[in-house]
Amino acid sequence: MDSSVKLHGDISIADLLHQYSLHPNIGALETLLKNPSLKHIHCEGLQASSSSLFFSALTGNNTRSFLFILNDLEEAGYFYHDMTQALGTEHILFFPSSFRRAVKYGQKDAANEILRTEVLSRLQKGEQGLCIVTYPDALAEKVVSKKELNDKTLKLHVGEQVDTVFITDVLRSYDFEYVDYVYEPGQYAVRGSIIDIFSFSSEYPYRIDFFGDEVDSIRSFEIETQLSKEKKESVSIVPDLTKTGKGNTVFLDFIPLDTILVIHDFFWLREHIEAVSNEVSSFSPKEELIEIYKPELINGSEFAARALDFRRIEFGNRPTGTPDAVISFAIHRQPIYHKNFALTAESFKEYMRQGYTIYICSDSVKQTDRIRAIFEDRGDHIPFTAVDKTLHEGFADDTLKICLFTDHQLFDRFHKYNLKSDKARSGKVALSLKELSQFTPGDYVVHTDHGVGRFAGLVRMPNGESTQEVIKLVYQNEDVVFVSIHSLHKVSKYRGKDGEAPHLNKLGTGAWEKLKERTKTKIKDIARDLIKLYSQRREEKGFAYSPDSFLQNELEAGFIYEDTPDQSKSTADVK
Repeated sequence: MDSSVKLHGDISIADLLHQYSLHPNIGALETLLKNPSLKHIHCEGLQASSSSLFFSALTGNNTRSFLFILNDLEEAGYFYHDMTQALGTEHILFFPSSFRRAVKYGQKDAANEILRTEVLSRLQKGEQGLCIVTYPDALAEKVVSKKELNDKTLKLHVGEQVDTVFITDVLRSYDFEYVDYVYEPGQYAVRGSIIDIFSFSSEYPYRIDFFGDEVDSIRSFEIETQLSKEKKESVSIVPDLTKTGKGNTVFLDFIPLDTILVIHDFFWLREHIEAVSNEVSSFSPKEELIEIYKPELINGSEFAARALDFRRIEFGNRPTGTPDAVISFAIHRQPIYHKNFALTAESFKEYMRQGYTIYICSDSVKQTDRIRAIFEDRGDHIPFTAVDKTLHEGFADDTLKICLFTDHQLFDRFHKYNLKSDKARSGKVALSLKELSQFTPGDYVVHTDHGVGRFAGLVRMPNGESTQEVIKLVYQNEDVVFVSIHSLHKVSKYRGKDGEAPHLNKLGTGAWEKLKERTKTKIKDIARDLIKLYSQRREEKGFAYSPDSFLQNELEAGFIYEDTPDQSKSTADVK
């Protein structure tokens, strides 16, 4: 690699954010916000991801809370993702709609409920410096009042004396579902001195361990592995507020009055909330959609009137009325190159001739290395600085003289945003627990130590002064094996030829062990043959391919998806 290119070392997105915080408009906006008489400020000219980066720099060290209102779910999702890339997830929260799709269909999404409840819970605690990202559909729904949320919250802390029977009674009154293993919000499980609870205020369930009536430890844990994730000193257990509470409070009544509203398009916000309200009131569901949830909604005019009680920043093309102050930006979007590196190189050179510094953002070091290799193979001397995380849309800032471009736009690749609720959705389909929940008595299963048996359900067995759930497996001659929940990994569903029932193993005969030994012997024979085959291949003289050209690098970099580690290794081995 060219030594001049090496001089432009990679930087973190935190370093980039620090550089962007030197933008003169940051100081200008901070000065305006200190003047309480200025209620309405318009930031004109923000393009692409410059808005999310600018407000990340503004809010990074700010104790004031901000509510960012984008035009729709997708726009809000990418804005949230950009901010979390720059600032992390500790103080950046996402407030979605309760529903999986349009509000009128009434199909609730438990994962979205987690995010909504987390926002309400943290606001209830009075936390400062929160940045909440949302959109009209979410704000159209009313929420429970602060008093009702407080009444419906069970708080536990390490060292507290509390009766476990009291906790389970409270959970039942909160409409939590008792299950053998929690895998989605609104469930709890009891195993001896341990209570697992999946609160609607957390993306991970809690495991609360008691010593007598004392809370000995509280930990969050992964559903898939059942392994502890993080120790907690205290937790707040919140139910599904749409079931146990009555949503009669506008979300704006829940946030502090000194919160700054940052709105992309105030007109669109008002009109869309009005449209959601009208759609729900006039929608007649089909017969198969009998069980739908209809939330309490606010109309657009009422919401707009409430929003005027707050100071607001608008950053769309047209402000509402006449702003008290205007801050102008000289920013334009990243050009469209369509993987044409001749065009890209010429454009970059023109930017450099004008004194711009070029940054390329990517979540993959391999991608930025490929881009460097493509430029070098073409003979183009284009030094750029790689940033270790990407944003959604690149831009050029004429004030700072920087080009902040993204690799996925260079190669026309799809860029996906991630929300914390994705973990809750993945938990719901956790492999071992989901498979267990899908077992029905009579299903054939395989135990690694005992062989093929028949699943006979979950039963409770005495364990000292308490009881413990175990899996009941039936084998030949109606022999029974009880499997502890801590040995779930040893049990899997039988998969064989369709329509053919397997032969049940007989306990105590050693037949299953002999079958496993014969299988191991066969595997060893196959492995021996493979080793012999590979040794013969190594002795043969291979064909040496020529080094990759810029065309090859350009082709690989333009793939829609990232290679897995195994795919990358296979490609490298072939080359």
